[in-house]
Amino acid sequence: MGPATEAFLAHRNLLFTVAYEMLGSAADAEDVLQETWLLWSGVDLAVVRDRRAYLVRITTRQALKRLRTLGRRKESYVGPWLPEPLLTTPDVAEDVELADSVSTAMLLVLETLTPTERAVFVLREVFDLDYDEIADAVGKSRPTVRQIAHRARTHVAARRPREVVSPAEAQGVLKAFQRAVETGELQRLLDVLAPDVVLLADSGGLKRAAATPIVGAGEVALVLGRISAVATLHPAQVNGHPALIVRIDGELDAVLTMRFEAGLITGLYAVRNPEKLSHMDRETTVSR
Repeated sequence: MGPATEAFLAHRNLLFTVAYEMLGSAADAEDVLQETWLLWSGVDLAVVRDRRAYLVRITTRQALKRLRTLGRRKESYVGPWLPEPLLTTPDVAEDVELADSVSTAMLLVLETLTPTERAVFVLREVFDLDYDEIADAVGKSRPTVRQIAHRARTHVAARRPREVVSPAEAQGVLKAFQRAVETGELQRLLDVLAPDVVLLADSGGLKRAAATPIVGAGEVALVLGRISAVATLHPAQVNGHPALIVRIDGELDAVLTMRFEAGLITGLYAVRNPEKLSHMDRETTVSR
């Protein structure tokens, strides 16, 4: 391998994670990596002082371009749009900040930022890049980037879960939820669902799913109560957090991730769109 290939492969997991956190799509993140490699392979390495920073800059710029295209695509999307789930390696959960940054709940919060705000937030808060590096990546001045970072932090803080739930606590709630769904016992479900829980189902119009959010423990419990008769549930580590894989007749049907607060489930996210489940047959490594 030449030095360009070695540098790219050394930072590939990092670059994928940057692109994925900006886009919420593994397929698009992989495309961004292809574009990054093509641009990187034409760079004169003799003039590159920091190869990691240079690669992150290329990746960020390509992701920003694609993020604007994705925005137009989402406008015509059928039903709720959810991030593409990733079957992640167990070590991701050990890095609490990384796991939080790739969680479904956080990726949905990032969706509410502008493309530039999202890029600045991800590069600063998740990957701890300095403001000069971020300014180069997004094409803004350092003072402007500082202002954007402050605005994005305030926006995210107002919308993210109010408390960090330990992996053990999340695992316990997940097990109680799984038992309740499998037995079809309504009261057991109501015991683990927050009164104002929200269920979002993403099918992209390719499978049957609610076209609007389902709100309230009673309504959500009724929907989930129908699953036990036709599906089997399997625990998994998805986007750095405990989740459930739903199979019908042995075939992957959906991935169910959750948002936890105060020992209860406040958000349920069901991805049924088969085009978004291609990364569930193998573990994906994300890193900082």
